[in-house]
Amino acid sequence: MEAKKLVQLCYAYADNRKAVNPAILDVRGLSTVTDFFLIVTGTSQPHLRAITEELVDQLKKEHRIRPHHIDGNVGTGWVVVDYHDVIVHAMTEKMRDRYDLEALWGDAPQVKPRRPRGMGTRGTKRKND
Repeated sequence: MEAKKLVQLCYAYADNRKAVNPAILDVRGLSTVTDFFLIVTGTSQPHLRAITEELVDQLKKEHRIRPHHIDGNVGTGWVVVDYHDVIVHAMTEKMRDRYDLEALWGDAPQVKPRRPRGMGTRGTKRKND
């Protein structure tokens, strides 16, 4: 799958769980490790867990894509999900402010987060929504 489509899918699945303040950085040409970063904020440890589980589970179920590696944990406030061409950083607000990846990678153009065609405004419905 093309990296740009994969990062938009990751965004859509994170958005299903109401991830806050998404940012997509295009690091092609700046990094030899990956093409895109998706950075999202979770408001609590359970929220971080829901975000990361949603995107990992849905990519596996709907697209047969498994992460290369998952690092960190919700207890640290920062979970990294590595799909080679796309690296997802799900962070608490405190960790996001502390490490400020957007400023660190300030030369990277930002890509507007959008849901791929056919995914609607929110992909999955939950009870009480």
